[in-house]
Amino acid sequence: MEDVRWLLRRFGLPILLLLIFVIVGVICWGKIHEEQKVAEEVWEPPIEMESSEAATEADTDTSTESAYWFVPQASDCLISDEEKEQLKSMALSAADSVAEIYKGIVIADAPSYSSGIGEFTSEQRKAVVEQLGRSGLVSVEEDTAMQNHEAIETFYADYLDGQDSMVTVYEVHRDGLIGAVTFIYRKGKLQTYYIGIRWKESGVPEIQGTSVSNVAEIKLTEKGYFIYAYEYVIPHASLRQYWRIEPLPEDCRELTEKYISGLSYVNYNLLVTNWNSSNVEDILMPCMYEDIYRIYTGENLKTQGWEIPAEEYEKIMTTYFPVSVEQLREHCRYNADHNSYEYEMIYASPYPPFGEVVDYKENTDGTITLIVDGVWPDYNSDLAFRNEIVVQPFEDGTFRYLSNSIEQIELELPPIARKKG
Repeated sequence: MEDVRWLLRRFGLPILLLLIFVIVGVICWGKIHEEQKVAEEVWEPPIEMESSEAATEADTDTSTESAYWFVPQASDCLISDEEKEQLKSMALSAADSVAEIYKGIVIADAPSYSSGIGEFTSEQRKAVVEQLGRSGLVSVEEDTAMQNHEAIETFYADYLDGQDSMVTVYEVHRDGLIGAVTFIYRKGKLQTYYIGIRWKESGVPEIQGTSVSNVAEIKLTEKGYFIYAYEYVIPHASLRQYWRIEPLPEDCRELTEKYISGLSYVNYNLLVTNWNSSNVEDILMPCMYEDIYRIYTGENLKTQGWEIPAEEYEKIMTTYFPVSVEQLREHCRYNADHNSYEYEMIYASPYPPFGEVVDYKENTDGTITLIVDGVWPDYNSDLAFRNEIVVQPFEDGTFRYLSNSIEQIELELPPIARKKG
């Protein structure tokens, strides 16, 4: 009691109460932090690991591309242990058939594995997919048409008819790791059985791990998208997964890559409003520069002090849009004191749609009219809306967006992005 009275005389009641609250807060924060730390230490990705992989901590690392590891495990698997072993044997044989492509390649999965120089390129991924395809396997990667997609069509037909069926798809991830995804329809239920494959230093493939997960639904669209959803969605992940099993015509794929890939339907209004040179100011937003810069240079934008030199900004934007310097300075946060534009970062949006060119017309004035379908797999649509975009190619390889018109088809358009400030 004497100590309390001394503190009251020394600091006064308000200060004493403040000190007590601070001390209690520190103690509570410490307890919460310890609880969180314990929770983090005991949680593990739901993987059925091979016994050989449990030997060292390094061996349990998984590829960032292998989201299957984080899908909750099903309590019961629809296939037998014998079938699992057969699928593992098939996956290792498939990997053996492409092992030559992996010689001298660094695999990002773990430093203790494949060694050599360079990274796994899109050309190498394509080579793996096509080699697997020549072996009669269903194989795919993000920039290569799916090989032997007819097997998925057969599986889907069996599913619609209520007949038990299985199909395995070999997916080559960006880092070069291979995932063998087996879709199983049995007893009226859907599951995936995933086998991850990685390589040892000598180029010998081995099983990284397996995972079995319940699938809530699958859909094969008329345009050739195979869309599926797991029973449990990974937090912050897409609602649905998908592959385009029937490839775009090569000319449409090339037009998509040049003019449409990298544009956003949700961060700015270039694709979701009707515009031309008469109202182009309506779509001018600082954040759109980041994507246009990437289209122009093929590189990600880097800035100093969150500013972009006016000369660079205006050169690129007046090339790609029918706009004047005056319009840019009025609508895109020009800083006259620094002769620069403010950098506005684009933040990732969940479940965004994307566009693909499905048809086009070469006009007599040298422009091209692109027919672009908005694909939104997370909402089960490969024709959510349709754009008609006119572009003007230039001899140096650059081009200009001249206009856009858009029509809702299966889904409502994303909301119009609002200008800040």
